[in-house]
Amino acid sequence: MAVEIGCRLGQIEQMIRYAYWNSGCTGIVLGVSGGVDSAVAAAFCCRAIGPEKVLGLSLPSAISNPEDCKDAATLCAQLGMNHRVVSIEPMLEGFKTIPGYSPSRYLTGNLMARIRMAIVYYHANSDHRLVCGTSNRSEYMLGYCTKFGDNAADVQPILHLYKDEVYEAARELDIPDIIIKKAPSAGLWEGQSDEGEIGLSYTEIDASLRALELHQWKSTTTKEEKVLAMVKKSEHKRLTAPDLLAALQKQPGIFPDC
Repeated sequence: MAVEIGCRLGQIEQMIRYAYWNSGCTGIVLGVSGGVDSAVAAAFCCRAIGPEKVLGLSLPSAISNPEDCKDAATLCAQLGMNHRVVSIEPMLEGFKTIPGYSPSRYLTGNLMARIRMAIVYYHANSDHRLVCGTSNRSEYMLGYCTKFGDNAADVQPILHLYKDEVYEAARELDIPDIIIKKAPSAGLWEGQSDEGEIGLSYTEIDASLRALELHQWKSTTTKEEKVLAMVKKSEHKRLTAPDLLAALQKQPGIFPDC
């Protein structure tokens, strides 16, 4: 098992290195939340191109747990990478001036995710860096992400790893135990947890996804049925926007005249 995971880690690092070399950029930037996904992604980037070329951004809001920022700072110090903290509160306050603004969890959560990614891309543009994503396969398949928010990136090193594989990589990469043992949370509201919001544990999610893939996406249990429903509902998040011109060129007459 150690040889297998070591080989996979090397392949991920090589993928990052290849994307970096071909981009002509001078570094990589990513959001570091204090959670295991961003910690593993950051470690891969540091191993691939050197920690001095990697910037981690902590992007707290007023409801963020201060301990998460401390854990992110500890991680960056351990990896030897640069770390900055930028509050998203001023930008959130600006959105509250929109006529008819409704402070629901859904709207605010999506705003927070997109504001954070806008800040990451600002630093990418300013410093000529690639943006590294931190989405894992479990959340990606369920659609547990925000379009043009946390699923936006130039390179996605852990997108093919299920959550249990992310934890396996974290242990291999010597990620601090405090991060590995922390309950996964997107930090979108006080007390929020990923598993609580989804309604299933990551162990159940990973097992269901693997079973579904093995059986041509046909469910055999109630948990698999729930996971399959989420996969189907979120398909639009994994597809590019429809291209009318390409569709017309491929199949003329496919759409009636309007």
